[in-house]
Amino acid sequence: MNVRRLIPVTATAAAVSLGLLTLSACGGSSSATEGKNGGDGKDAAGKLDVIASFYPMQYLAEQIGGDKVAVTTLTKPGVEPHDLELKPKQTAQLGEADLILYLGGLQPAVDEAVKQSGAKATVDAATLTKMETHSAEAGHGHEHGAEEAGHEGHDHGHEHAEGGTDPHVWLDPVKYAEIAKGVEKALAKADPVNAATYKKNSETLVTKLDGLNVAFQNGLKNTATKTFITTHAAFGYLAERYGLEQEGISGVAPESEPSPARIKQLQKIAKEDKVTTVFFETLVSDKTANTLAKDTGLKTDVLDPLEGITDKSKGSTYIEVMQSNLEALKKALGAK
Repeated sequence: MNVRRLIPVTATAAAVSLGLLTLSACGGSSSATEGKNGGDGKDAAGKLDVIASFYPMQYLAEQIGGDKVAVTTLTKPGVEPHDLELKPKQTAQLGEADLILYLGGLQPAVDEAVKQSGAKATVDAATLTKMETHSAEAGHGHEHGAEEAGHEGHDHGHEHAEGGTDPHVWLDPVKYAEIAKGVEKALAKADPVNAATYKKNSETLVTKLDGLNVAFQNGLKNTATKTFITTHAAFGYLAERYGLEQEGISGVAPESEPSPARIKQLQKIAKEDKVTTVFFETLVSDKTANTLAKDTGLKTDVLDPLEGITDKSKGSTYIEVMQSNLEALKKALGAK
């Protein structure tokens, strides 16, 4: 199956100058530029300064870098990454970082800021694995006319009017592992002295991700239905990896609103495919999910796109939240 993602076309240079956010410290660094010891590429504590764009990149940097890196994230916990805006000062700090790790196409403001920063040591995670196009609407054989679908010429195939590359690649443990290996090489290049440590830490993380992949394969192998409905169509890679069908309420952009025709279509799909649950996430409103669930007599539950960890997250790490996602899917899909 193939589900397709719309990239929100928003911030450009203006997003860099009109930001609301200041750099937050994660992984033991209060600023990506504090404590430089004279130009040897490390801070005063002997750690490599790494700036990560948002949580999935931060997690990789921390897990692979270990105690050899000081990681700062651009996106504070609780902030919707797609909507992030940056201040000019943050752009300047990017230029002084030892390594910038980001995911091109997810946060337009970050993409623009990285370009403006002039930083040479940058890693775009989107170049470390094969990115794909996905849609909010699954291709599971349902026939819906153009009027009912809410757009002309509706097609569940690879091409979709709202198209674009899906950046939610971290929700596929296999592709996330591929990115992890690329990050390890980037850290080793920036800090050759600790290359062996980065390699060891990367191998440990990849082993965990391989185990997570096996758990998803086994847990979702036999289910009563393969279709799940979610407010944010962020699970295209996950759905494709494990043979599921994602039906997004509001599309790939979490802030977008579904048309009445789309709601009607989802009601029909829920009935035909024996859907039990409408999933929502912690960083955006659950109003639409609750309304659809009420109208169709379905339950609601959380399926976390892991764009940030907060006190509402069902777990404190990527692995823990993904395990919670697996349990939620098994329950909703009637795993046997």
